[in-house]
Amino acid sequence: MRYVLAVLATLAIIYVVPFVFYGISSMVWDMKPPSDVSPAQFLLGILVSKTGTAIAFVLIYHFGKAGLGRRWVLYAFIWWLSFAIGELGQAIGPGYTWKEAVIGVVSEAVYFPLAAVVTMGFIGATSGRAGSDGLSGEG
Repeated sequence: MRYVLAVLATLAIIYVVPFVFYGISSMVWDMKPPSDVSPAQFLLGILVSKTGTAIAFVLIYHFGKAGLGRRWVLYAFIWWLSFAIGELGQAIGPGYTWKEAVIGVVSEAVYFPLAAVVTMGFIGATSGRAGSDGLSGEG
């Protein structure tokens, strides 16, 4: 159950935080959502993508926590670096602006550390006892 809660909490963080940053930026830079898709479809696409990220974030932390321990900053940094490079790659291609990339990198710098702390809080920072799979609530 704590893994489900960790995924849901991580999903809430990584879904909501970017909207705050993009919302503020849209007021400053007059940015608009994509016009080639309905708002509901746009938000659903983001939700599905973020759901996959949340699941991977929690499960990778679970399998790496023996080596990571309480180094959530390192874990968050690795995820941030990966996504920041992805944002830059998108900005190089068509249909994505440098403003959007910068906002993405900044929002990721906020939500990955928050998600790491929350994930560590739900599933712990150590492996538990030897032989425990960590998924049964032991350890």
